[in-house]
Order: sequence, then C-alpha cells, then structure tokens
Amino acid sequence: MTKWQALKDHHQGVTGRSILSLFETEGRAQAFSVGADDLVLDYSKTNIDAASKAMLLDLAKVSGVAEKRAAMFGGAKINDTEGRAVLHTALRAGPEAVITVDGTDVMPEVRATLARMAEFALALRAGRITGQGGAITDVINIGIGGSDLGPVMATLALAPYHDGPRVHYVSNVDGAHIADVLKGLNPETTLVIVASKTFTTIETMTNAETARAWMAETVRDTGAQFAAVSTAAEKTAAFGIDPSRVFGFEDWVGGRYSVWGPIGLAVMIAVGPERFEAFLAGGRAMDDHFQSADFAQNMPVMLALVGIWHNQICGYTTRAVLPYEQRLSRLPAYLQQLEMESNGKSVAMDGSALPVDSGPVVWGEPGTNGQHAFYQLIHQGTRVVPCEFMVGKAGHEPELAPMHLLLVSNCLAQSEALMRGRSLAEATAIMAKKGLTGAELERQARHRVFPGNRPSTTLVYPQLTPFVLGQIVALYEHRVFVEGVILGLNSYDQWGVELGKELALALQPILEGRESVAGKDGSTQMLVGLLKV
Repeated sequence: MTKWQALKDHHQGVTGRSILSLFETEGRAQAFSVGADDLVLDYSKTNIDAASKAMLLDLAKVSGVAEKRAAMFGGAKINDTEGRAVLHTALRAGPEAVITVDGTDVMPEVRATLARMAEFALALRAGRITGQGGAITDVINIGIGGSDLGPVMATLALAPYHDGPRVHYVSNVDGAHIADVLKGLNPETTLVIVASKTFTTIETMTNAETARAWMAETVRDTGAQFAAVSTAAEKTAAFGIDPSRVFGFEDWVGGRYSVWGPIGLAVMIAVGPERFEAFLAGGRAMDDHFQSADFAQNMPVMLALVGIWHNQICGYTTRAVLPYEQRLSRLPAYLQQLEMESNGKSVAMDGSALPVDSGPVVWGEPGTNGQHAFYQLIHQGTRVVPCEFMVGKAGHEPELAPMHLLLVSNCLAQSEALMRGRSLAEATAIMAKKGLTGAELERQARHRVFPGNRPSTTLVYPQLTPFVLGQIVALYEHRVFVEGVILGLNSYDQWGVELGKELALALQPILEGRESVAGKDGSTQMLVGLLKV
C-alpha cells in the first residue's frame, strides 16, 4: 500500500467524524498549531488527528523535502526543465551569506543591485532625481504577472508606511487600464518603471510605448523619466533608458518570486529602503525558520501538509484565502498566481503523468466583504471549501480600535461557525420561537441548517508591518515548494502560459484583416467575424 493510499484509507475511516469532537482531547489547539517568531498558525479546526499528522509528516520525509530544501538553498538547479537554480531566497539573504551558482558567489552582485536600488529610491524620494517639471510626484510601474502582482500586493499592504511619491501600476493590455492611470497625472513630474526581464513582453512593451507617447506630448527627453527592471541592456538602451537606471536580475529568480529584488523597486520608492529592508528581513526570518525547525513545528511544512490533506486526500479542489485585513486585498490574487502557476501541472519531474491531483484552485477576498458575497456557499453549499483565515492583533489606526475588534470578532466567528454548524434541532428551536408549527416549521428550519464540519486554518500576526508581510509571503512561497516536492512536480516552470501567447500572436493579423481566418475552428471563425474591426 502506498503512503497516498494509506492516507486516503485513514480519511475514509474518519470522514464522518466531527471536527468539534476532536477538541474533547485536552490541548488540541496547542498541539495542532505552530509558531514562527510572532506568527501563529492554528490548524486545529481541521479533521487532521495525531495519526494523520504522523502519516503526513512521514510523507514529507520520504518525498525528500529536507534534501530538496537543502538543494534549493544551496543553489542547485532544481528547476531542471529550464536548467536553472531557484534562488529568490538569495535576494533577501543576510549580509554574511555566501551562495554559489556554478561555483560563483552570487551575493556580491545581489547586494550591489540592492544598493543601487536604494540609492535611486533615496534620490527620487528626496527630489534629487527630477522630471522636466521638477520633483517626481508619481511613479508608474508597468509590468504583468510576477512583475505586477507582487509589487501591487506589497504596495497596498504597506500603505501606512508610504511617504514617497505616489505609486501606480499598469498591467493589462486593455487600453482602459493605462488610460485610467494616466488620467490626472502630470507627465512632467511622472517617472515610469518598465518591468520586463526580456524587455519583449508584449503587454508590458505596448503599455510602455503608450506611456512614452503620452509623456512625449510635453516632455522633451522622455528617456530621462524612465527606468527599467530588465536584463536586456541593449533593448533598454534602444528605448532611451540610461544604463544607470536599469536594474537586472538573474534567471534563477522566477517572476512570481521576484518582489524581493528589482521588481520591488516601486515598493521601495513608496516606503523607503529601510522599510523595504525590513520586508526582506521578514522573509529571511521565515527562511531561517523553514530551514531549522523540525517538520512538526515548521510552519511552511505544516501549512503545506494541511493543503495536501485537504486537496489530494479529502478531494477538496479549491482553497479560499480570507485575510481579515483590507490592505491585504490583493494577497489572494498574488497567491493565486504563486500557487496555481507553480503547482498547476499534470506531469511529474520524470515526465510521467502525476499519480495524484495537482494544486487546488486558489481564490479569496478580504473579510468582512466576503461574508456578504460568497460565504453563503462556504457555509451551506454542497462542496466543502477549506478556508485560510488571516488576522492581525492590532491595526494601524488606534483611534479606530473598536472597528478592529469588530473585524477580529467576525474572523473568529466565521471559523467557529464553519466548524460548529447548526443542527436541524437547533434551527427548529429558533423557528419555533417565531411561532411556526408543523410542516412550515420544518421547512423553514431546514433552510437554516448549517452542516458545519468545514475545515479552516487561521494565521495570527501582531500587526501588518513590512517585517510581517515578508514573513507571510515567504511562508506561502515555502508552502508551495513543499507541496510541489511532495507532488513530485517542478514548481518553477510555467509552460502552460505559452500556447495562448503563440495563438494570440497568430490571431492578431487575422483580426487586422491581413491574413485569412481559414484553418481556424468554426467557433473562432465566428468570433473573429464578430470582433474584427
């Protein structure tokens, strides 16, 4: 019997068990939670018991998580479909770290680039770098995917720390996006960062050219108000960007893991280099915890094993990320890319078909907004959706402390309600007090039954600071790594995005009328006819 099958058999034996009944064992909450610095992950409101926990930990051990963790941090080329190391962790490594790739220590270049970023950000924030109209008031970051989702998420999350120029983001090739951002900005006091490693990403370069044309209407030297995050020095020079304002990063940093380095330049401009360093320090603290803590007390490992239990063992195909923190409103979208682009595969490392399902569908919204949107399905729908709550002990507005207390109470109430539910007897008693009797009483009561027994985890942190944000992002990065290792897939390539790009390039001349639609399927031919200009 495989370890996967043993876990599934165990789940079948306990599938009807009440999660609430597990708390009859004293110390359940403490035994099924884990800490890392000031973060606490409570996974006691799941149906994982001591036996399944032991089996999951054994699965992680035999899957080689420890060995592959050491290989990743050591600079080995664990992204073997692209022949690359996976070293986003190097971008936040400490000042004494030595990390080699192909025999070369990469850290001197990492530190030099970070220092250049800080020098540029400080000069911009102090008004020493100016536009044609004086000090820079607004910065537009143009990128897509990992060049957008991470910085957008971090910029929103760290809003209380903004004391630099206003930062805006453009990603979508839909012209409405850049038009809405440019509206109201002064081109003479705006700086544009073009974030594209190859400087060929079609959405990014189309938006960059649009921004340059907008700026050129009043600015004589547009290149002086552009910077780039790219390794394509010749292309950035041809675009008119001074080499001193081009910040590159190596191919061992994947886009969705890149917010820690030059892709985070706009974040650094918004909050300043010292706070950006605190963000890096938070990620570094989680790296240290991940590398040193025993698996049973290792937050990324346990979060990953909870995910494996719910998705591959229990068969729950989606995962809701529910931060009770408005400033984390873009975290679910960021984690959606991080997890689904990393572990949304069907082929194992050796080229064979995966023997189990791959990663789940990840989605979510901040609370309490989600309570008035989709929690109906989570509580009473026919499909079980594991929920991952997040909440801070304190907010940033002490004068609004009663509102934060209300926020926290809602977060705790939702996880309790999902687990506890409401029985038919309880619902009947409630409706009987309203004077209902007979068949109508039973009918109305049934509509008010909550099945309960729906699992959730809760991540508690002291306050959403740059350090804590770094911890949270690194936690989920390592969670993805552990799940990928256990599933036996490569979490660091993304071939699934290629085919659509190729077909889009082929369709553009057809929509322009320069090529025939013949050869396309009937549906595509019809849609081209409807949309052709």
